[in-house]
Amino acid sequence: MPQSDDDRLVDLAARIEHEDPRFARSLTNGRPTRPREYRRTGAWWVLIAGLGMLVAGIVVPDGLLIAAGLVTSGIGVQLIDPYRRPDEDDARRPSPR
Repeated sequence: MPQSDDDRLVDLAARIEHEDPRFARSLTNGRPTRPREYRRTGAWWVLIAGLGMLVAGIVVPDGLLIAAGLVTSGIGVQLIDPYRRPDEDDARRPSPR
Protein backbone atom coordinates (compact mmCIF):
# COMPACT_ATOMS: atom_id res chain seq x y z
CA MET A 1 0.00 0.00 0.00
CA PRO A 2 1.49 3.38 -0.94
CA GLN A 3 2.46 5.83 1.75
CA SER A 4 0.00 8.70 2.20
CA ASP A 5 0.97 12.31 1.54
CA ASP A 6 0.50 13.19 5.21
CA ASP A 7 3.03 10.57 6.25
CA ARG A 8 5.51 11.89 3.70
CA LEU A 9 5.07 15.45 4.97
CA VAL A 10 5.56 14.34 8.58
CA ASP A 11 8.71 12.44 7.55
CA LEU A 12 10.00 15.48 5.67
CA ALA A 13 9.34 17.79 8.62
CA ALA A 14 11.12 15.41 10.99
CA ARG A 15 14.11 15.15 8.66
CA ILE A 16 14.35 18.95 8.33
CA GLU A 17 14.10 19.32 12.11
CA HIS A 18 16.91 16.80 12.55
CA GLU A 19 19.21 18.23 9.84
CA ASP A 20 18.72 21.97 10.46
CA PRO A 21 16.79 22.83 13.65
CA ARG A 22 17.36 26.57 13.24
CA PHE A 23 15.71 26.54 9.79
CA ALA A 24 12.79 24.43 11.07
CA ARG A 25 12.19 26.80 14.02
CA SER A 26 12.25 29.79 11.71
CA LEU A 27 9.62 28.18 9.46
CA THR A 28 7.28 27.67 12.41
CA ASN A 29 7.75 31.33 13.42
CA GLY A 30 6.84 32.46 9.91
CA ARG A 31 10.19 34.16 9.25
CA PRO A 32 12.31 31.63 7.37
CA THR A 33 16.09 31.92 7.50
CA ARG A 34 18.51 30.57 4.95
CA PRO A 35 19.05 26.84 5.07
CA ARG A 36 22.40 25.71 6.44
CA GLU A 37 23.94 25.07 3.04
CA TYR A 38 23.38 28.71 2.05
CA ARG A 39 24.82 30.29 5.20
CA ARG A 40 28.33 31.47 4.50
CA THR A 41 29.30 33.62 7.50
CA GLY A 42 31.83 31.09 8.73
CA ALA A 43 33.33 30.86 5.26
CA TRP A 44 33.85 34.62 5.18
CA TRP A 45 35.63 34.46 8.55
CA VAL A 46 37.90 31.69 7.27
CA LEU A 47 38.72 33.77 4.18
CA ILE A 48 39.45 36.89 6.26
CA ALA A 49 41.67 34.90 8.61
CA GLY A 50 43.54 33.38 5.66
CA LEU A 51 44.10 36.75 4.04
CA GLY A 52 45.27 38.15 7.37
CA MET A 53 47.76 35.31 7.71
CA LEU A 54 48.92 35.90 4.14
CA VAL A 55 49.49 39.62 4.72
CA ALA A 56 51.24 38.93 8.04
CA GLY A 57 53.48 36.40 6.33
CA ILE A 58 54.41 38.93 3.65
CA VAL A 59 55.08 41.71 6.20
CA VAL A 60 57.16 39.42 8.40
CA PRO A 61 59.01 37.39 5.77
CA ASP A 62 57.88 33.97 6.91
CA GLY A 63 57.29 31.34 4.25
CA LEU A 64 55.32 29.04 6.52
CA LEU A 65 52.86 31.81 7.42
CA ILE A 66 52.48 32.73 3.74
CA ALA A 67 51.78 29.11 2.83
CA ALA A 68 49.29 28.72 5.67
CA GLY A 69 47.57 31.94 4.60
CA LEU A 70 47.31 30.74 1.01
CA VAL A 71 45.89 27.38 2.05
CA THR A 72 43.40 28.93 4.47
CA SER A 73 42.32 31.50 1.86
CA GLY A 74 41.79 28.71 -0.66
CA ILE A 75 39.64 26.83 1.81
CA GLY A 76 37.59 29.99 2.44
CA VAL A 77 37.06 30.55 -1.27
CA GLN A 78 35.94 26.93 -1.72
CA LEU A 79 33.43 27.35 1.13
CA ILE A 80 32.01 30.54 -0.41
CA ASP A 81 31.56 28.98 -3.88
CA PRO A 82 27.81 29.20 -4.65
CA TYR A 83 27.89 26.21 -6.99
CA ARG A 84 29.32 23.84 -4.39
CA ARG A 85 26.88 21.13 -3.46
CA PRO A 86 26.51 20.67 0.31
CA ASP A 87 27.08 16.91 0.16
CA GLU A 88 28.60 15.85 -3.13
CA ASP A 89 28.96 12.22 -2.04
CA ASP A 90 25.18 11.85 -1.72
CA ALA A 91 24.69 13.38 -5.17
CA ARG A 92 26.88 10.72 -6.77
CA ARG A 93 25.04 7.82 -5.17
CA PRO A 94 22.07 6.45 -7.06
CA SER A 95 18.77 7.16 -5.38
CA PRO A 96 16.97 4.13 -3.92
CA ARG A 97 13.72 3.41 -5.76
